[in-house]
Amino acid sequence: QVQLVESGGGLVQPGGSLRLACAASGRTFSNYAMGWFRQAPGKEREFVVAISWNGGTSYYTDSGKGRFTISRDNAKNAVYLQMNSLQPEDTAVYYCAASRQLTGWVNDYDYWGQGTQVTVSS
Repeated sequence: QVQLVESGGGLVQPGGSLRLACAASGRTFSNYAMGWFRQAPGKEREFVVAISWNGGTSYYTDSGKGRFTISRDNAKNAVYLQMNSLQPEDTAVYYCAASRQLTGWVNDYDYWGQGTQVTVSS
């Protein structure tokens, strides 16, 4: 089992920035690729970005490319999502998740956090 806890969400104005963190415990964190997903009200959960087990490879969707940056610190069992130039359409609950492979498919992720709310509004 891997337990994941997200933090860092909140209310931010358009154009602002937030840094989300995901703390992991349980099985060896460095065995897993990590992903960030988001889910807006009334919409399906959407893949945002993922990073390989050693941080050497990352995989972004168009919605995050150029504005979002994923990173991880295996010594601290943590993964981060730096989000810049946030827009109202980025409003969602953001989830971190762990997978044995670097993938954007929801069903390939074995462990999920409880989510953290990000609201972008003036």
